[in-house]
Amino acid sequence: MKIEIRVIPRSSKNEVVGKMENGVLKIKLTSAPVDGEANESLIKILAKEFNVKKGQIQILKGKTSKNKLIEINE
Repeated sequence: MKIEIRVIPRSSKNEVVGKMENGVLKIKLTSAPVDGEANESLIKILAKEFNVKKGQIQILKGKTSKNKLIEINE
């Protein structure tokens, strides 16, 4: 399954906000986008949200962007 995501780093808490009007999933992260910290937090949140292992989640596009394409292998 592939999902488009919009990440909001440096937020007050980690949370899945929901889908925006364009169908992109919006997620807030407390971590800063430094040294891959935000990507690690994102994968951890997605693993919990979709009840899969972290190794089943892969960032296909946007490793250094707020807009990402994620693949979850179930």
